[in-house]
Amino acid sequence: MVGRVSHSFSLIVFDYDGTVVDSQHMIVRAMSEAFTAAGLDPPDAQDVRRGVGLSLEQACAILLPDPDDAAMAARVAAGYREAAFALRTGPDHYEPLFPGVREVLMQLDQGEVLLGIATGKSQRGLLASLERHGLRRHFTTLQTADMAAGKPHPEMLHRAMSDAGAAPHETVLIGDTSFDMEMAGNAGVTAVGVAWGYHETGELRQAGAAAIVESFEALPTALATLPAK
Repeated sequence: MVGRVSHSFSLIVFDYDGTVVDSQHMIVRAMSEAFTAAGLDPPDAQDVRRGVGLSLEQACAILLPDPDDAAMAARVAAGYREAAFALRTGPDHYEPLFPGVREVLMQLDQGEVLLGIATGKSQRGLLASLERHGLRRHFTTLQTADMAAGKPHPEMLHRAMSDAGAAPHETVLIGDTSFDMEMAGNAGVTAVGVAWGYHETGELRQAGAAAIVESFEALPTALATLPAK
């Protein structure tokens, strides 16, 4: 593992799906089952991945033939929760960490630096995944879209900073979508994009990413090159 690198941040907040875990197959399958159960044609997998990071209701709505049909969006979201729970607790569940995650989290989780998560996942789903991978101990604050406004609203970051006692200029968000970058900008914090997620790197830069990392192992060095806001 790369040695510890100094940086100017006291709170590092991670998006989860597409940044820490490769959950796309489970998400696409659960969404397909939810649409089928609601009597709708399953959405294209690429379209499903594009909505990862939004709150579940938002992600479902943008996939509907009528995005303004709130009742159907709620029905599909409920179906998604049921399908995701069944998949998550099934014997063939597969939601691997991206390479380098475990080692880099151990490296960053030292001294005065606190780690957090801000995700469109539900609290139940996030806790189940963290426990499965043995990562819960690394994170001081967990913010989910069923506890606060969904991305790109800054509420999850505001709550994370309040939990950690960190100011915006001391905080950095790591994420894979333009929604993450926009949330960071709305909260006045630095944003770092990852190249292996669900949105293209050009979109991340356009949405406000101060840097893009090509691997999780490159994250500590990238953080060291970024001045606090």
